[in-house]
This record gives sequence, C-alpha cells and structure tokens, in this order.
Amino acid sequence: MEGFEFEIPDIEIPDIEIPDIEIGEMEMAEIEIPDVEFETEDRARRTNRNANRRVPQQGKGYRLVKVNDYILCSVCTVTFCNFMFLGLFTMESHKQVVERLRVAFRSGVTLPIHFRLAQLEAMLSMLEDNEAQIIEALHEDLAKPKFEAVLSEIHMVVNDLCFTINNLNTWMQPSYVGTNLATMLDDCFIRMEPLGVVLIIGAWNYPLQLIILPLIGAIAAGNCAILKPSEISPSTEKLLAELIPKYLSKECYAVVCGGPEETKSLLENRYDHIFYTGSQSVARCILQAAAVHLTPVTLELGGKCPCLLYGHLDMKAAAKRLVWAKFFNVGQSCVAPDYVLCTAETRDLLIPFIKEALESFYGSEPQQTQDLGRIVTDRHWNRLVELLKSSEGKVVIGGQSVKEEKYIAPTVVVDVQESDALMQEEIFGPILPILTIKSLDEGINFINEREKPLALYVFSDECQIVTTVLERTSSGGFCSNDGIVHMTLPGLPFGGVGASGMGSYHGRWGFETFSHRRGCMLRGWVLERVNVLRNPPYTESNLGWLRWATTAKKRGWAGCSVM
Repeated sequence: MEGFEFEIPDIEIPDIEIPDIEIGEMEMAEIEIPDVEFETEDRARRTNRNANRRVPQQGKGYRLVKVNDYILCSVCTVTFCNFMFLGLFTMESHKQVVERLRVAFRSGVTLPIHFRLAQLEAMLSMLEDNEAQIIEALHEDLAKPKFEAVLSEIHMVVNDLCFTINNLNTWMQPSYVGTNLATMLDDCFIRMEPLGVVLIIGAWNYPLQLIILPLIGAIAAGNCAILKPSEISPSTEKLLAELIPKYLSKECYAVVCGGPEETKSLLENRYDHIFYTGSQSVARCILQAAAVHLTPVTLELGGKCPCLLYGHLDMKAAAKRLVWAKFFNVGQSCVAPDYVLCTAETRDLLIPFIKEALESFYGSEPQQTQDLGRIVTDRHWNRLVELLKSSEGKVVIGGQSVKEEKYIAPTVVVDVQESDALMQEEIFGPILPILTIKSLDEGINFINEREKPLALYVFSDECQIVTTVLERTSSGGFCSNDGIVHMTLPGLPFGGVGASGMGSYHGRWGFETFSHRRGCMLRGWVLERVNVLRNPPYTESNLGWLRWATTAKKRGWAGCSVM
C-alpha cells in the first residue's frame, strides 16, 4: 500500500465473506460491514453507519482486497478522491499507477488519431454535460462569478479543444525537410511522436483550465497522463476526480488527489514529461525531482507583470481595460497586471477614471456584488492583508477587508517605491500599486532590471512607443492596450521565459510540448556505389567529392551532413 498511509484503528473487524469475483461489468454484492469510524491522512473523518451496504464487486475500475483480516476497497482506482469504505480502504500506489499507464502506452492504444479524437470529443462532452456542476464547484472554491467561470474556465477550454480537434490531423503529419545531392533520393522528415506517460500538476486559481488545457495537448500528442489537481480548490479537485474517469479512458488517464505529500510521492516516480503550473518556489522542487530521472519539464509560473502607460492614450478606455484585467478573478491571475508604471501626470489623470470604472463594474459597495470573487483561503488572505499593511504607499482606492468572507476590496496604492513591500513579490490579489517614472527609457530600464515577466502590457496610442517597448524588453507574452486577452487565442503560444517559466502550450504549442520531434531518414540501396567515397582508406579526392555532394548551396550558407 505504498503511496498512502493511514493508521489502523484499534478495533476488531470480523471476517467478511467476499463474494466470488469476476473481472467484467460492475456488479453489486451484499456484504456485512462493521460500524467503525476512522480518519484518513487528509484528516477528513468519515463514518460508516450501515451494517449492510451494496458495494461493487471487482470489475472495471474497482478493486477488493483482503489484507490481515481487513477488507480494503478502492473505488475507481484511477480516481484517488472517491472511496467506498468496507473495513478500511486502500488504493493503487503512485508507482503502480505510473506502471499501469506505462503498460497502456506501450500497447499503442493512444497512437491512432481516432483514439485521440475520441478522447478530445469525450472531454467536450464532459464540459457540456457538467457545466452547472463546474460553475458550482468554482463558486464554492473561489466564489467565482458564473460569467468569469464560463469565460475563463469553460469557454476558453472548449475553444482550445475545438481548435485542436480541427487541426490535429495536420499537426500529426510528417514534416519533410530539404536534402542535398548525396541524400536526394532519401525520404527525410520530422515525425511527431508521443513522449509516453506525463505528469500534469495544476494550480488553484483556475483549477479547471490549468489542468485541462495541458491535458488537451498531452492527449492530442498521444500520451498517457496522470493529473494532480490543486487541493487548495477542493470542490473542483473532487469534481475532476469524478468526471475524468467517467469520460476518458481509465487505462490511459488517472487523477491523483491530495496535498504536498501526495505530490512529493508522485515526483519520486519517473515520467516522460512533467508539466507544472504554480509558484517559483515549488517549481524549484519540481526541477530537483525531475533531475533525478532526467525528465524534461514545462514550468508555467508567474511573476510581477508590469503595465506601462505612456504617451497619448484614451484614458477612460485604458482605465476600464486595466481594471478588468487586474481585478478579474480578484487579481488571482498569473497574467494580471501586477503594477503600473506611468508619469505623475498620467497617474493623476488615471486614478479618477479607475474609480469610475470600479464603480461601474462593481457598484459603490463592491463587497455586496456577485461579480467579484473572493480570496481562495485564509492563508492567502492573511498574506495580502499583511502586504498591504507593510506598504509605505498611500491607499487612494479601496483597502477594506473582511476576513470572515475572505474579502479584499479592489485597492489602488500610489507613492510606491521600488523597495516597497508590494514590489518584493508577486501580489496575486486585488491590490494595484502605481509607480511613477519620468521617461520611457526609465520605465523600460525598470522592467529590464527585474526578472522577465510572464506578460508585459503597454498602453499607448503611439505605435512608436508600443514598438519600442516590444523591441527593448523580454517577457513570456506581450499585449498592447489590453490585458490577459492574448492568452485566450489558441493560435498563440502561452508560456514564460526566465524566472516566469519555461516551455509553452495552448493549441499546437501544447501538442508540440508533449511530442518528440523524431528526425527520420529512409534510405535505399541505389547510391551504394557513391558510398565508397566515405569509406577508408581516406583520400583527398574522395573528401573533395563528399564536400561537393553534401554542401548546401542556398543563400551562400555552407555545411555538411554525415552520410
């Protein structure tokens, strides 16, 4: 029972007669179950009060085990959140799950395009059939408004699914490359092949989107996948654990629920790729664990995304777009504008329009609106409140907070210095500091002196300013005169650079992230007489002929290929 620990309660459990078990369709069996209480590792207390209960016999997705007179049952063993208690329960260890998926991958079941498309279509059905449940789970976890839940978690995923389904056949085709005189009769191409068994670790702020979007790429590329949703969004975590095995192949895709200990246990196993979305501190642990097995990693992190306002611009429109991007999901977005850079004159013009936009969006009492979510946990709320208290800046909008509701009002802080507490870490909440600069060069230098952000925004009507910022800075993504929306387009890669991450996904980029580009050359025997030129004994004459036959002559570039 490796991978899950529990304490055996100090009780006597009588022998339970297990009915004859046959692999096949799920059946139900009447058995006696003792009335006991126990506590699992995640501290969730569960009690079985029924002496008689109908339980599934071993069949597809179910397992009954008897160990030392204890009846152990795992229900849907690929789903680690839902269990039926017989005496105590067990589950497949993480190592067993990885090995089971690896066996499935090696069988070749995930390779045909019809299997991949069927799984993607099933995922579409999952989202369509369970939209109400998804919206409810997101509201329970983050008080996320239905509008935001549909737009950012469901609609965006559906778009990526449709884009992938429509283009997958094209993406899977081999890409032929140019040849030289010595290889002109050979077939030389790049073949996109799946990596194998991949691990996808999601984040809590968009708990559906950030686990399903990478899964789309993994399935499209033909991989098996283990999903680890964030335990910080427990309702969505539980729902995913119920739905994934219901709609997708249990042999090829598994969901593992739990906290840091489960993640640590998962990372002890070898994968063919690890995809992680979250904080930089945890990313370092992911990299260390991956290094043991030389596993490639995609990291989708974050950082402090700057928003530079400079030159002439429509201040009212800019304020609305800035407010929407910053306070969408209560600022709990890795691509939300983290701080604003502008001149003092622009700041003084901007603040009244921000106030106007906030009142237009959320009313005069934003705490009462249904259109503003809440901070995910008390711990995250405490961190944000402490950041605000530690700031030496001046709060000009908002600042109110209510711990019982995990509520923090949309807040704007001015007179913020670069040494301020608000500038030492990613805010990840509804607090917007505004820093002043005197010139465009100063703003660009301020950005370049810090770690490369996941996204960079510039607001200006002047094309030259936008182009200058684009050419003189580096970031994962870039958007002018708006925020966040660049990541919603499946045709654009989404990912970080430097400290904000490595690798990218969405659309084709997710397919390529989970694929191996295999260089292939198919040769015949026609030019065997020519091959004598490469064989010993070596001569200057043969070397000259080989250089001539293998030199690429396009654009004056010279190189050679090994025959």
